[in-house]
Order: sequence, then structure tokens, then C-alpha cells
Amino acid sequence: MTTNYTSRFFRLYVSLLIFFFISHTGWTQTSKHTFALGDSTFLLDGKPFLMISGELHYPRIPKEAWRQRMQMAKAMGLNTIGTYVFWNVHEPEKGKYDFSGNNDIAAFVKTAQEEGLWVVLRPSPYVCAEWEFGGYPYWLQNEEGLIVRSLEPKFITAYRNYIQEVARQLVPLQINHGGNILMVQVENEYGFYSNDKAYLEENKRLFIEAGFDGLLYTCDPAPKVKDGHIPGLLPAVNGLDNPREVKSLVRQYHQGKGPFYIAEWYPAWFDWWGTPHHTVPAKDHAPKLDAVLGAGISINMYMFHGGTTRGFMNGANYNDQNPYEPQISSYDYDAPLDEAGNATEKFRQFRSVIKKHLPVGHVLPNIPPAKKAVALPLINFSRQISLMNILPEPVASAHPLTFEDLNQAYGFVLYRTTLKNSQGSGILKINELRDYGLIFINGKRVGVLDRRLRQDSLSVVIPAGEVTLDILVENLGRINFGPYLLKNKKGITSTVTFNNTELPNWQMYSLPFSDLTLLSKKENKKAAAAESPVIKSGTFSLSAVHDTYLDMRTWGKGIVWINGHNLGRYWSIGPQQTIYVPAEWLKTGQNEIVVLELLETSQKSLKTLSKPILNSIPSLK
Repeated sequence: MTTNYTSRFFRLYVSLLIFFFISHTGWTQTSKHTFALGDSTFLLDGKPFLMISGELHYPRIPKEAWRQRMQMAKAMGLNTIGTYVFWNVHEPEKGKYDFSGNNDIAAFVKTAQEEGLWVVLRPSPYVCAEWEFGGYPYWLQNEEGLIVRSLEPKFITAYRNYIQEVARQLVPLQINHGGNILMVQVENEYGFYSNDKAYLEENKRLFIEAGFDGLLYTCDPAPKVKDGHIPGLLPAVNGLDNPREVKSLVRQYHQGKGPFYIAEWYPAWFDWWGTPHHTVPAKDHAPKLDAVLGAGISINMYMFHGGTTRGFMNGANYNDQNPYEPQISSYDYDAPLDEAGNATEKFRQFRSVIKKHLPVGHVLPNIPPAKKAVALPLINFSRQISLMNILPEPVASAHPLTFEDLNQAYGFVLYRTTLKNSQGSGILKINELRDYGLIFINGKRVGVLDRRLRQDSLSVVIPAGEVTLDILVENLGRINFGPYLLKNKKGITSTVTFNNTELPNWQMYSLPFSDLTLLSKKENKKAAAAESPVIKSGTFSLSAVHDTYLDMRTWGKGIVWINGHNLGRYWSIGPQQTIYVPAEWLKTGQNEIVVLELLETSQKSLKTLSKPILNSIPSLK
């Protein structure tokens, strides 16, 4: 009797422990599903499945807001979300991996599963995505002989190491392992870049070797599918939404069969500094979406929600015909969900279209109300420091060193040399300036050079005596698309000359601004020129937190941090004139703000707005 009672008590105790664990951890047993290619449709658990997907990128959204954005996706009728995986986010320095906080891609995928969403994963080492260096980490350029997107051994080794780390996070989340990742993309629009099938096959092999043993596919723009697809894998199509043409193209490269998938369907476009904000009316795209879904073609809209490219992670475009075009911080994209995560008219029209193509009886969730955004009281700055007064220890070299030479990924480098016996006027030339330089003579700003405008020289006057020449160079974003991926070093990448004579003996001060520890450096009390770049800081108090927008219209150029979060760049040339501040990164009570201002250094306060300004270019007024 006693033994039997003890046994029953023990089983009850274990059952209660298990119940407690499940209820307090959210753990649930997931059932495995199957996902396969049918002749004309995807097959989920053996039944036809129309994938209605939207792209959103975890680094562009505060982690605290991931779930809200996914709930909005469900409310529009999406059943799937797509995301790239960003190499330079996860391996910022060689061999040092980061999958924490906002970089926790596994948590992002699991959150989607909790919200009843499938995921299409795009972990190609190259992502494009208007992202710095197309997703490649800067340090690849320090590997002598390394050639990205090639079979060069050093690249393949770095690629293998990275993809295996990604696989450790995500392989268990594939659908055939009980997760919600339906399929995984191999490379990314490679047909735009080259047509090396051996390289593509190596990509496939590396993915399989890492453990991605589910459904793999490739994606390319319509004219380049022949160059970028891998025989045997589904060839998805980008940028085409004519149903007949999509089906014809896929059949041509997939043994006469489907299923049919548009991996990137563009409801609008991205922006770059100095050009108007791109918008496309919803009425122009809703009928196309209707036609595609009506033809049984699965789709991934790029973007469903763009978010914000914070920090220094914006990319740039460049080719021989067009100048260097660095992208802005806002990645609003005129997407169905705006930068703050609210529904737009495009969202509502797309939702009406999607409802027509959902299974009978499927009821969409109500559209959540828009998040509240407010204008805050005027923010005043209590401290101002000249950047020139808190410089770190320099690195000396006979010739200017690039960011890469200095093992610096992003931010700024101050280049300094001393001129002797150079009195007189002449042309100061910075050969291969990458990308934006402020020039100072004895602390006084004498000019600015902008790679966007193909500027590399200016006329200066050198006074008599010993003269200090400073050049503060900003990395505005490495090229993310096209043939120049291998020419992406930053800073002064060649020589500096005055009247055709090279200037030697440089000191380089690294200013990566990867954090704000620089502000704790003891300030040099030597007075700085009024035009010296400044760092302003202050606090503001909140009784409640809501989204807001910093109004930068009276400022010049720089970067803003709030509570340690780098919110991105601002620049008076537009089109973006505000910086989005997510409520998730504010707090009740005291908040800290820091602004690095390069040009308009006399500002003493900062206004906020309840709405963004994304399409204002002063030069076009």
C-alpha cells in the first residue's frame, strides 16, 4: 500500500512539474508538416498551398516590435514572411558571432511560428537589400586575394564558417524538423552578377553540408533566370507580375512544371540621399496582385514593411553611368506597412484583394489601430563637445590608411598632417575619396567634398608657418549592388596632393562610433573652431512612451542616438527630414539623447513631430 501510494504521488508530482514548465515557458509540442513542390502549386501536408508572403527584416525592426509587425502581416492576409539573413550583422569581426538581441534570428523565426506564420529564409551571404556591402562583412576585404561570389578558396572558407553558424541557429526550425521555415534561398539574384554554374552548385553543396536539408530554391530577375538558377532547384522570379510570363519562364527552367513563385514583387521602391521619395499608388498595384493570386502564383512582396536602416548599415548604388548613391536611413519603401508599423492605404487595398483568394471560411483578424505618435516638448541640450577635443590615440603612417587598414568597419576617420613651407593658394586633391570629407586648415573648415557629386578637389589657401590639415572622412555606405562589390574600401583610398605634390606623414584617428564610450574621454580644453563638428547631449523626461519623429530640418548632417540606440543618419539634402524614434526604445522617466552634428553646429534644441517628413528636398523648392 505504501509503495503504491508513493508511486502515484511521484507520478502526480512529475505531471505537475511538466504542467508548470509548459505553462511558464510557452513550450509546446510542435507537429511536423511536409512541404513539397507540386506540378503547379506548392504542397503543404500534401494539399495545394498558395503562399502569400511579405518581406520584413529583423535588424530593421526593434526586437520588441517584431510580434506587432507579424500580427499586422496576419491582418493583411499574409500566411508567410520572408527575411534575409545578414552576414555583417552576425559576424561583424572575423570569427566573432552575434545572434543576440536584435540579431536573434532564431527568436524572430520562432515568434513568427507563435503567430501562425510560415517563413521563407534567405541566408545567402549576399543579400543586396540596400544594406551595407550587400550584407558582406567589411573584413572580407582584408583577406588578401579573397573574391566574393566566387570559388576563390578564402571566400569559400569564410562562407562555410558563416553558413554553418547560421545553420546551428536555424536548421532545427525547418518545416521538416518541426519548425516553420518552408524553404531556403540559395544565393541571391546571382544572374545579375554572373553565370558561373560551378559557383552556384558550390553554394547548394555548402547549404546542404550545413544541414539545410529541406526545399532549396533560387531567385533572379526575369531576364537573368537562365544565368542564376541551379538545375533541379525551383527557379523563382523577381520583378515580374504578368501571370502568363511568370509561368512560361518557370516552366522553361523547371522541366516544364511549377510551382510558380514571385520571390520579389515590388509595391514601391527605396530612396537615396538628394532625390525624391519614391511612391507608387496602391491602385496601380492592387489589380496586379489580384491577377497573380488569381492565377495560383505564390508571391513575396518586397517590402511588406521596410522599417529603418539604423546605425551605419545603409548601402549604396554605383555604376559607370550614375554617381555614387548612398541610401537614406528610412526604409519606409512606401510599403503596405509604413516605417512605424502602421497600415497604409496600400495595406487596406491589398487586404481587400487577398481576402478574395483565401480559403472559404477563413476570417482575417481586424486591422489593429494605428500606434499613437506624438510631438514631445522641445528637447534642450545641456552639453556640447568639439569632436576635435576628444580624439583617440592616432595611428601614424607615411600614407593615408583606409578604414580597412585600420580594422574599422563604419563611421568616421580623421586624417591629419602638418604642412610646412606650403604657403600660397592651390588645389587640394583627395584621390579616390570614399565618401564624404570635411576639410579643415588650422581648425577652420574650408570646404566639403562629396563623392555623390564626383567631387575630389577644391581650391584652398595655405597660410604661412606650420599648418595643420585635417580631413574628416565619413563612410556613407559600401556599394551593395553591381560590379563594384570588390572595390568597396573606405576613407582616403589613394593619395592627397597639394598642387600635384603628394602630402606625406599622416595621423589617423578612428571614430567608429560603434558605441558612445568616446564621450567619456577626458576633454581637451583647447578651444576648438566654431565650425568644428560637435557632439551635443541632453536628457528629456516622459510620463508615457509613444512613437515620435525628430525634426532635423534646421540641422545639417549627422547621427542621433537615443538611450544608446543609433537611430541612423540625417542630412538636410533630403528627402528624409525626420528620424523615427520607436516607442520601444523610449522609457518613462529620463531619456538620453546624443547628436553628432557635422555642419550646423550652433543648434541648441531639437523639435519633434507626430508625423514623418520623407519627401522634402530643399534644393528642389
